[in-house]
This record gives sequence, C-alpha cells and structure tokens, in this order.
Amino acid sequence: MRKKLEGKIALVTGGTTGIGLATAKLFRDEGARVIVTGRTTKTLEEARIHLGSTVDVLSSDAGDPAAIEALFVDIARRYERLDVLFLNAGIVRIGTIAESPLSTFEDVMRVNVVGPWLSLKHATPLFRSGGAVVLNASINARLGMVGSSAYAGSKAALRSLGRVAAAELAALGVRVNVLSPGPTDSGITEKVLDPATAAATLAHLAERIVLKRLGNVDEIARAALFLASDDSSFMTGEEMVVDGGMTRV
Repeated sequence: MRKKLEGKIALVTGGTTGIGLATAKLFRDEGARVIVTGRTTKTLEEARIHLGSTVDVLSSDAGDPAAIEALFVDIARRYERLDVLFLNAGIVRIGTIAESPLSTFEDVMRVNVVGPWLSLKHATPLFRSGGAVVLNASINARLGMVGSSAYAGSKAALRSLGRVAAAELAALGVRVNVLSPGPTDSGITEKVLDPATAAATLAHLAERIVLKRLGNVDEIARAALFLASDDSSFMTGEEMVVDGGMTRV
C-alpha cells in the first residue's frame, strides 16, 4: 500500500517535543522526507536520537524573522520545494490581562502569529500544486479561560490567518487548514505551571471533556496527517477540532 506522504517534503516547526515530535514521526513513517525545527539544544539532540538520521533536525527560532527567512532559504537550497508545512511551533504564557506585562502579550504574538505569517510568506514560492498547510491552533480560541488572553488571542488570530491563506493559496493548488486540539498530554502545561498546579489543572480539564480524558499526542498527529494528505483533498479553509467533545457536546 502506498504511504500517505510518499515522496513529499514536509516541514514541522516546533517538531522536537509534544505534538510536533509525534507528527514528525508519523509523517516520516508515512513516507515523507521530514524537516523539524526547534530552538533548545537539549530537545534538538533528543529529537535527533528519537527520529533517526533520515529526519533533518534544524535549530531555528520560530519567532525570529531573520531565522525564519534563513530557514526557508536553506530548505530551497537543499530540497528546492516544499509539499507539506505543519506550523506547530508556539508558546504559552499564563496571566490575567490586568497583571500581565505588555512584553508577555508581545512574546506570544511574535511566536504564535508573526512566526506563522512569516513562514507562510517565505514558504509560498516553494510550494507546488498539491501542497498542504496545517496550522496548529487551539480550542482556547473559543473559550474564555481566565489567564489565557495572550494564548487564546494568538490562536484566534491563527484561525483567521488560515482562512485568508486558504483563499490566497488556492490559485497555486495549495490547501490550508487549521487543527484545533483540546487539552492534550503534550507537556506544554507542565512548562508553564509548577507540577502540583499542572496536575490539578489537567485533571480539572479532563473532567470537562466528554470522553473524560486528555487527548494524546498521537491522536493529534493522526489528525494532522489527515489534513496534510490527500485524504482531505476537498478541504481548505477548514478548522478541525479534536477535543474529545469538550466544545461540541
């Protein structure tokens, strides 16, 4: 049986941990030549071990305009084209609007919105007909969760960016869709909260989910594969929500 991404060149930003790492592994197993990016030395090295020598693991800051441009120049030089772009890199910052400094909001927008916008800008000349873009958003864009204004705002912006990009890239034969996961065991919560608070928060969220559990990264990766492959060939400008029914039931 032919693999779903056989012969494709795929870039996964923020691909050294969590959802990005699981998706990079699945894309690799489905026949793609995969490139992943990250910016932390430790996780870059761990990803190289986990993904193996057939995956190119590159150091690149997803919020740095110069680094983003250099990344796509490098991809053009090495591969000459791009077939799949999974814009997964993102950061979370927690704090109420009243208490958060402006720098927090700006940092989140720089990585979660400006970074993907620039990536789309520089990736566009590399796409050929049949290409696919997946933007990793979040159901936080739909919720009024206390302390999530920067993150939720960035993901709402990403959803709108996906719609516009779908309209603009259609003439090139490139589809653009948005993936919005619910609470997932990706490790991102543990990065911003102390262990006890993170555990309590995740347990509370699991209770709000109809299926009474968190999603796992492999489930989100399979959704990303669907949007990246020809299985979703008649979908563009769409948002796929994968949240165990949390916002649907």
